[in-house]
Amino acid sequence: MLLDWITVLALIGIGLLLIIVELIFVPGTTVVGVAGFILTAIGIWIGYAALGTATGHIILAATVLIGGVAFFYSFRSDSWARFALKEQNKSHVNEEYQHTLAVGQEGRTVSALRPQGTALFNDLHHEVQTQGEFLAPSTPVRIIKLTQNKIIVEAIS
Repeated sequence: MLLDWITVLALIGIGLLLIIVELIFVPGTTVVGVAGFILTAIGIWIGYAALGTATGHIILAATVLIGGVAFFYSFRSDSWARFALKEQNKSHVNEEYQHTLAVGQEGRTVSALRPQGTALFNDLHHEVQTQGEFLAPSTPVRIIKLTQNKIIVEAIS
């Protein structure tokens, strides 16, 4: 009799724990939530089979009550807020270099530009772009256009 109670409580407890893990940590419906539901259902079924119908009803009601209270309390108390993203990334590409470069400045490609790649200006690496042409590594280039997040270059002939 004691072993039946331990089995029922262990299955229901592990099942509810897996369902809570599913809700908090694992997005969507996955194996964790399904396994938790199955373990909870098996625990309730064993409660009915081994401990009788009246005790099974009590176990079912207690399980539904505990699960509902845990679900309600987790939303009500904002305990999920610690898992939410609260910060925003407000930076831009090449933001720290936009005032150090100028149109007409010359440099050299570090990688092949197909049409994007890396070039070296003032001993600093920058992501640059051509107007569609291919440039091999170590090609001398000149800046022809600067926008907020793009550096457009051309080969120096």
